[in-house]
Amino acid sequence: MKIGILGGGLAGISIAYFLRDLDCEVLEEFSRIGGHCKTKKKKGFSYDMGGHIMFSKDKEMLNFELKLLEDNKQKFRRFNQIWFKGRFIKYPFENDLHSLDKEDIFDCLYHFFNNPYPRPKTNFREWIYYTFGKGIAEKYLIPYNKKIWKIDPSELGLEWVEGRVPKPPAEDILKSALGIETEGYTHQLYFWYPKKGGIESLVLAFAKHVKSIVPNYKVNKVKKINNGWLVSDGKTEKTYDKIINTMPLPELLKCLDNIPKRVVHAINSLRYNSTIIVMIGLNKVKIKDKFAFYVPQEDTLYHRLCFYTFLNADHAPKGKHTVTAEITYYPGDKISKMSDKEIIKHTIVTMEREGFIDSGDVCETDLVNSRYGYVVNTIGYIDKLKIIREYFDSIGLHLCGRFAEFEYLNMDMIIRHSFELAKKIKDNGGMVTK
Repeated sequence: MKIGILGGGLAGISIAYFLRDLDCEVLEEFSRIGGHCKTKKKKGFSYDMGGHIMFSKDKEMLNFELKLLEDNKQKFRRFNQIWFKGRFIKYPFENDLHSLDKEDIFDCLYHFFNNPYPRPKTNFREWIYYTFGKGIAEKYLIPYNKKIWKIDPSELGLEWVEGRVPKPPAEDILKSALGIETEGYTHQLYFWYPKKGGIESLVLAFAKHVKSIVPNYKVNKVKKINNGWLVSDGKTEKTYDKIINTMPLPELLKCLDNIPKRVVHAINSLRYNSTIIVMIGLNKVKIKDKFAFYVPQEDTLYHRLCFYTFLNADHAPKGKHTVTAEITYYPGDKISKMSDKEIIKHTIVTMEREGFIDSGDVCETDLVNSRYGYVVNTIGYIDKLKIIREYFDSIGLHLCGRFAEFEYLNMDMIIRHSFELAKKIKDNGGMVTK
């Protein structure tokens, strides 16, 4: 049995690793594998395509990642914060109420314990108000989620929230307001990161064990033939007994013919945001005690800043520093119409205004624009996914990965899904069961 894997990101390479004792081939559009787990380099500065770090509630998968990296790993205590009214607040917001002004502390406490909002029925906005009360909701959670998702939280469904945004215990809220130390997301308290090579090192650690990876192969046709599949890039045709797709669903749709209208409509109605990563190279850095912090205020384009030389000196030339700003946008919005030069200028100007950097210390800049950044789980997306998955199950085309499954999967979850799918393929002689 020969298996073709479409896409060489983390999902594609990890599932090839788990199927390495079978005849597998990975087809990757670009010259380098990695997808969102690439590490970009420019004149000695390096940075990832997002603030990727390694942590997980799934200890089995986390330990597997660490074992795969061998000695190329190091552990950090997470000290992420939120930039709020000109000061740093510990992340998550509700675990550092003591650092707010007295009026804001009262507002958060009062509305948490006197909360008239009913149990949520349909959307994320309802869940935020019900779970946290008006004070915490309107000071941080609503503006930040509007900024990253580019729609109002009332348009987001509820299915993705459980396990990702836990409800804080009442005693933690009280302790937080009184200045008694509490921790919110304990599974995130410590994280791991490669010593060298950036997050791409994780993908390369998988790839060392993968027999066949074909770079520069942009799939433009996928067709079922007899009991197998034909895949083409317009120049070379390849045939496989089984296909696993890790490409984004909209890209897969372009490669297929005779897809039922209901499936086409379901895929085309899924929403996602694109991302821009702006890299700023600095001669001097002001912020040295944290890797990342969040910026909910509306007058900055970016929602998160990452200071890579907190992790190690491998990310910049000797004596210099690497900072990135992460921006989300939706095709057709104001950010999508800005030039790269305008976005870089805005990033530097607002970072200096807030006191994060001095513009005179900027010695290098770079920008990477990724079409597929975040899946946006709008209301009703579960029903659309049911239509899509039932169809692809019926034709025996398997989906794995964030944009192939259209789920908000972190790295550990992607690897878990790859592991489980590979296990089902092997256990069932090549047939995947639900």
